[in-house]
Amino acid sequence: MTTFHCAACGEALTAALELLPAVPARHQFEGVLVDGRRQAPPTMSRGHCAVDPEPHGPPFVPAEDQDGFPAAYPGGPCISNLDGLVVVSAGPRNTFVLHPADAPGLTWHSAPGGPPGCCGAPGDGPPNRACPCGAVVGSEMSDCCTPYELHLLPGAVRLV
Repeated sequence: MTTFHCAACGEALTAALELLPAVPARHQFEGVLVDGRRQAPPTMSRGHCAVDPEPHGPPFVPAEDQDGFPAAYPGGPCISNLDGLVVVSAGPRNTFVLHPADAPGLTWHSAPGGPPGCCGAPGDGPPNRACPCGAVVGSEMSDCCTPYELHLLPGAVRLV
C-alpha cells in the first residue's frame, strides 16, 4: 500500500492506496451527467493508483504527425496551439494517476495561462491542485473531453 505525502511539508495527501502495475484503459466521455457535471468515468477506481510513463501536461510541442489527429496526452483530445499546429505533451513522465476523490484535502490552484474547460479542468494547463500548505502537487482532469483522473507530480510528492 502507498500513501502520498507533500514533499514540501510532509502532510499526508491520501489514505493508503494500492499501486497497480499499469494505468487501466481510459474511458471515453459518454455524454452522461456525473454529480451534475459532464465527465468520463474515472480512470482509476477509488483506493488505487498507478504510474503513468507517458508525458502529461505542459509544455506542449508540435506533433510529428500534423496530418493526423494525435491525442495531446493519453486519453485526451487533439489540440492545437495559437499558430494552428497540432501539439502533444512534453510534460513530466511517471506521474502518479489516481481517482481525484482519493486526495480530498487538495485545494484548487489557479495559475496564469490555465485554460478553463467547459465542464471541468481540462488538464492541458499548468498544474491546478495544491497541498493545503500551498505547494503545487498535481493536475486534475475533469472536463467532458478528457479522462477523469488526478496526476500527482513525482517531484512534488513522497511515497510512504
